[in-house]
Amino acid sequence: MPPQILRFMANNLVIVESPAKAKTIEKYLGKDFHVVSSFGHIRDLDKKNMGIKVENDFEPVYIISDDKKKVVANLKSEVKKADTVWLASDDDREGEAIAWHLFEVLGLRNKDTKRIVFNEITKKAILDAIANPREIDQNLVNAQQARRILDRIVGFEISPVLWTKVKGGLSAGRVQSVAVRLVCEREEEIKNFVSKDSYNVKGIFNTEHSKTPIAANLNKNFNVKEEAVGFLNHLINATFTVANTNKKPSKRAPQPPFTTSTLQQEAFRKLGMSVERTMLVAQQLYEAGLITYMRTDSVNLSDYAVFAAKEFIEKEYGSKYSKIRHYKTKTKGAQEAHEAIRPTDLSRKTLPDNILNNKLYELIWKRTVASQMADAEIEITTIDIAVSQREEMFVAKGEVIIFDGYLKLYSESVEKDEQNVEDEENLSLPAVKKNEEMYLVNAVSKQTFTAQPTRYNEAMLVHKLEELGIGRPSTYAPIISTIQKRNYVIKGQNTGKTRQVSIIKLEKGTIKETSVKENYASEKNKLLPTDIGEVVNKFLCRFFINIMDYNFTANAEKELDTIAEGKLKWQKMLETFYTPFHNEVVETSKTAKREKAERLLGKDPKTGKNVFAKIGRFGAMIQIGEVGEEEKPVFASLQSNQSISTITLEEALSLFALPRNLGKYENEDIIVSTGRFGAYVKFGNKLNVSLPKNKDPYAINLDESIELIKAKQKSEAQKQEIMKHLPKTLGRIDDKDVVLNHGRFGAYVTWNGKNYKVARKDDFLSLTFEEAKAIIKSSKSKK
Repeated sequence: MPPQILRFMANNLVIVESPAKAKTIEKYLGKDFHVVSSFGHIRDLDKKNMGIKVENDFEPVYIISDDKKKVVANLKSEVKKADTVWLASDDDREGEAIAWHLFEVLGLRNKDTKRIVFNEITKKAILDAIANPREIDQNLVNAQQARRILDRIVGFEISPVLWTKVKGGLSAGRVQSVAVRLVCEREEEIKNFVSKDSYNVKGIFNTEHSKTPIAANLNKNFNVKEEAVGFLNHLINATFTVANTNKKPSKRAPQPPFTTSTLQQEAFRKLGMSVERTMLVAQQLYEAGLITYMRTDSVNLSDYAVFAAKEFIEKEYGSKYSKIRHYKTKTKGAQEAHEAIRPTDLSRKTLPDNILNNKLYELIWKRTVASQMADAEIEITTIDIAVSQREEMFVAKGEVIIFDGYLKLYSESVEKDEQNVEDEENLSLPAVKKNEEMYLVNAVSKQTFTAQPTRYNEAMLVHKLEELGIGRPSTYAPIISTIQKRNYVIKGQNTGKTRQVSIIKLEKGTIKETSVKENYASEKNKLLPTDIGEVVNKFLCRFFINIMDYNFTANAEKELDTIAEGKLKWQKMLETFYTPFHNEVVETSKTAKREKAERLLGKDPKTGKNVFAKIGRFGAMIQIGEVGEEEKPVFASLQSNQSISTITLEEALSLFALPRNLGKYENEDIIVSTGRFGAYVKFGNKLNVSLPKNKDPYAINLDESIELIKAKQKSEAQKQEIMKHLPKTLGRIDDKDVVLNHGRFGAYVTWNGKNYKVARKDDFLSLTFEEAKAIIKSSKSKK
């Protein structure tokens, strides 16, 4: 719609979900348009009686929460001033539901209300949306309602069962519980994994006319060391010839532009960003008008984006680097009709502002442009080297990039799993002829081990959920976040284990055997099930197998898609689900025994009492003795890296070593203990110092604890010196004092009954009145 048309529309109110989005949109509309924010959903299901009238065809009972009442009042006030209301929430089911709730709560009328959607916040997209309004799509609203009600039913009915049968305060979720199951099953695979060893052989060869070394791997591994030694012995007097050479061209195509899932995975691998952080930053980029909508499973690009990429590539790299591509979505159950995630302006290669936003933006920009570039052309050379009087062959492989194509700009990362065999690769191989004689420089046989299954990291779990058809672009990040917040899954790291590895080397006709120490199974930022997570998972899998079934969850997503298409009534879906599920809940509540979740580790050598690892009221713990005995049992909490399923008796008993008296300093006892907030050092009655995460309370010594005490004493002395100068009045604004002070969370300025944080840590006492005014002004404008 041309801008001049907008001038004839008086008193237009546009409602979006977020203030940042409102600010960007208002720039593109004329003075007759006022843009306000609903700050997300304005109402949700009542928490009383589940918020659903099951007997009345699953009628939802919505209420406006206390924190949204003022927002609703302000919106109603704005609506009264407007001739036309434009509902501009996001173009997905959640956004459609927000628009519908606004329509209902604000008492809007169809004739005065228009629903507009857009895939990017640019002037052209906004004006096009204004020119092409539509009505609220009730099918999308119903799909969102069905999901919300289904999730509420599962959570509200199963959680009380967990309270009585496992532990108080627990909760279950329709999709989150399935995600926890994936993590638990992978952990079970690792526990049951038995590694098998074998011996590979690698040789270094050259030819009469070329001394360029050629690395080659034997095409067979030996099961026992004796076989490997026997083969190396044979090589001493063997002859080697080229059995076959093969050169073949190959092409490598770029990956499609980002979907929500692939962006989360690549940002995790390349930038180390969590799934939740990636979506937060992507939303900031979208609301600033820099990228298209970030919740999508489409890999399609608009014609504008395709030709803008073509223009840039030809100008920057030349026409041979350009190749127009149209991608099709192959994801199981893909539903969204958006574009892939791309920059709104491909001429903007980078951003000047926040470095994290910039890194994610550059990743999106490179992936988008690379998706429209030519294939990389590669030449792969293979040389088979025969060994006299043996069937085995050495195989040398070389790879040369003939034309880099899209690799000039971007290369995809891959998940690095521990490899069973370390393949030797050559960048290029010298020219050889069939039957040409080869000369062995040396050969090495190394003991290798099959690798255990890899634990999921956030990116891998998102990929697995998408592969199974579980969840949607809008739910991946909340799923990963929720299972960690509920303490069913934690991010952990493993420094790995060590083992001795045999290496047998043949060189100059002599075989030498050595043994080296090798680290393996080290992992970082991997998802581990907690003890309570494993207990809850076992309970749910035993009694609620339908809810925990991967196919059930994926099929529920398909049914929600069918509702969104208007081909299934949402009440019908819930009715089919509810009756058997509710009966299952009732039956489990009556018949299931309380989950003990405990292991008998053995007996305490001092007292002869049984030692248990179990789940208690406050989590995983060790118990010495039993309830009902004359002496009450004693308890100790497990450390964060310990589990009731793997902890040994010796490790369990060591947990009762606290408190430990390390000795004296300045005639005061130094005691290491643990409390509500973790381990700490107690210095007489004078001082408590929290232990840093890298300090083990069971291993810290007297000297280390004294260093911690001295550091805390110095810090306290500095704080007391600072407090002598505080509070400090810097000046007055509107006849009200501006006062500098310091508290638990650092320095702050107080004015007009409100506190404003001061970012400085060390020299905040030098803060001037002008600087304080700027802090107050900046904070007010942000709000």
